[in-house]
Amino acid sequence: MKNTSILFEITKRILDIVISACALVSFLPLALLVSIFVIIEDGLPVIYIQERVGRYRKLFKLYKFRSMVKNADEILFSDPELYEAMRSGSHKLENDHRVTKVGRIIRKYSIDEFPQFLNVLRGEMSVVGPRAYRPDELEKYELENPHIRDSLDKIQMVKPGITGLWQVGGRSSVAFDERIQIERRYAESHSILLDLYILVRTPLAVVQAKGAA
Repeated sequence: MKNTSILFEITKRILDIVISACALVSFLPLALLVSIFVIIEDGLPVIYIQERVGRYRKLFKLYKFRSMVKNADEILFSDPELYEAMRSGSHKLENDHRVTKVGRIIRKYSIDEFPQFLNVLRGEMSVVGPRAYRPDELEKYELENPHIRDSLDKIQMVKPGITGLWQVGGRSSVAFDERIQIERRYAESHSILLDLYILVRTPLAVVQAKGAA
């Protein structure tokens, strides 16, 4: 992977801060509305916090609007078939019974990811970057797919993002091996121009809900 310049890092960080701050202010009314609907349907908490792997494999707490029942993780890890189905092809299932009614709507249009702008402001994520993996799935991917370890190492050299090259190209409908290669390509050749291209493509991908689950 080419060395990233200090100028690139500074420019990308400034863009992250500006975009995240504007998004948090602009969509605050929508965030409040989502919070109300989540509480009405399934109570508190509104925010779901999960440990993810960040840049250089440093762990951080990722924030999302809760789109599943409160004991979703317990159900997942206690059901080997459900866990394997989720892990085998994509991190999302087309018919996941853990997802609430409100959750299906906010997941379809990626509204559940709105709180991640807080992660961006904290410097744990970028607006644009690879997907942030859970520690357990990253470990399984590496153990069961030795051929992708080098690609995963390359991917972990950059901050994970809210949106990325694979999301605008197909999201959950993209096969796992293809997604890894797309994310590696981003990690090895990322630039401000590429980030801007992804940002321009993101609204259309969200509106079309392409590959969402």
